[in-house]
Amino acid sequence: MNKFFFRLLVVLMSLSLLGIILVQVYWFKTSFENNEEQFKFHVKQVLGNVSENLQKQEEYTFYNKYYKLKSKTGKMPETSDLLEYGYFRRNSKTNETIIYSSTIVAEDYDIFSTFFDKNANSNEKIKSFSAKRKTEVFSKNPTDKLGIDNGLKPDLTISKEGSLKILEDAQFEIAYKDVSSLLPIQDRVTKEQIEKVLASELDKYGIKTPYEYNIYSNGLATKIKSDSFKYDKYATYSIPVFVDNEGASDYQLLVTFPQKKKFLFKDVVGISLLSVIFTLIIIIAYANALNQLFKQKQISEIKTDFINNMTHEFKTPIATINLALDAIKNPKVIDDKEKVFRYLQMIRDENKRMHAQVENVLRISKLEKKELEIEKEPQSVHDIIEVAIDHISLIVEDKGGSISTQLLATRDTALVNDVHFTNVLVNILDNAVKYSPEAPVINVITENIKDYLVIKIADKGAGMSKQVQKKIFEKFYREHTGDVHNVKGHGLGLAYVKTIIDDHNGQIYVESEKGKGSVFTIKLPLIN
Repeated sequence: MNKFFFRLLVVLMSLSLLGIILVQVYWFKTSFENNEEQFKFHVKQVLGNVSENLQKQEEYTFYNKYYKLKSKTGKMPETSDLLEYGYFRRNSKTNETIIYSSTIVAEDYDIFSTFFDKNANSNEKIKSFSAKRKTEVFSKNPTDKLGIDNGLKPDLTISKEGSLKILEDAQFEIAYKDVSSLLPIQDRVTKEQIEKVLASELDKYGIKTPYEYNIYSNGLATKIKSDSFKYDKYATYSIPVFVDNEGASDYQLLVTFPQKKKFLFKDVVGISLLSVIFTLIIIIAYANALNQLFKQKQISEIKTDFINNMTHEFKTPIATINLALDAIKNPKVIDDKEKVFRYLQMIRDENKRMHAQVENVLRISKLEKKELEIEKEPQSVHDIIEVAIDHISLIVEDKGGSISTQLLATRDTALVNDVHFTNVLVNILDNAVKYSPEAPVINVITENIKDYLVIKIADKGAGMSKQVQKKIFEKFYREHTGDVHNVKGHGLGLAYVKTIIDDHNGQIYVESEKGKGSVFTIKLPLIN
């Protein structure tokens, strides 16, 4: 049940983390799309304003030219009435009569359209319009019939006259659009004008990113363009410019933003970066928590395995000691000094065995805490190898095996601690004996590689898998063999070996294949 809840917890935490990441991605995508829509909206407004400004500038130029020409003529304009309008009303109660009259007058300043465009019709003249308006109030009926004057003077007369701005504006708009439509685009607008208006409008809307522009005429690029303009479907926007009297236009202003994505991303990069950092912190914390959980689980398994192995290791000597003590108590044995000494020797040997195991555990602990001082002196490593082989030779012979040496190194003096380095070699040799199902066959080889002494201890034992090779030097690690304890030990030997070799500034690694044996290689720096 605990395993089920542990797995469920891991699954739920993983799904929650994945959900957080997906929400962050969705938020970033939505923010980017919203920025893009806002950017598009602002660009459309900018282009609309640019188009309107260019049209107004052209219109202003036309007006300005016209008024200068009109003032230069220096003569009174010819006038003609175009339209006369009248209005009559009488109040039957007060007998008061109101007569209103309005006349539209055309003023011809004799300015021909060829002043603006040489290709224009020379018979077309530019005119100005004005209105004369008069309101008369009679206390008595001035006429018997509408439109017939009886000579009476009005009691009140209000006269007004002035230009008709609406008609004049309409005439100018029609005129300048017709005339301008015949001009080539380079005579209607300059690159400086477009750049000035574009820069002003883009700055007004906060669009501070590089841009390029071009005016197209009927789908073809013109010379009115920036130097690096390049059409990009994603980043290019367009709007008609210089619309004629029919509402159509031959010209399109295209503006492209080469760094559009960078500009849009810049708006969300700050909050996105914070989001990514916090998400990474969560991921790292989550991964660390999972790692700790798995390590605790592994430590728990190692601890159980270690206790089982240590129990087994102590169980046999304790049992042997108890049997020896019981035997000594036997009246038939206690008088036999030879047997007593034999049993006492057994007790001593088993006690040494337990003491050695406890010392091994304590030694590893002290090494890890840097409490064990290891003094090193220049030593002949070949001599230490011979001593280590002597320690293990009786066990090898007892099992019907053999140890051969090929000490090929010409230089073997290294800075070592003879006791600890002897223990290193004994541990490796002892493992070779333990993990040989049949009679152990061990070969010890030395050689020089540059300024290093290389020691190889090869056996033809059970070997190990790649997975085991990665963990073989970890503390308390032993390859699982179920409940079979045919190989004694508690997983501290090779951890001790690795710690001592590291302290000697050396290296150790293993090459092995299941069923074909193992080769342990030690690399030690030599004294020059």
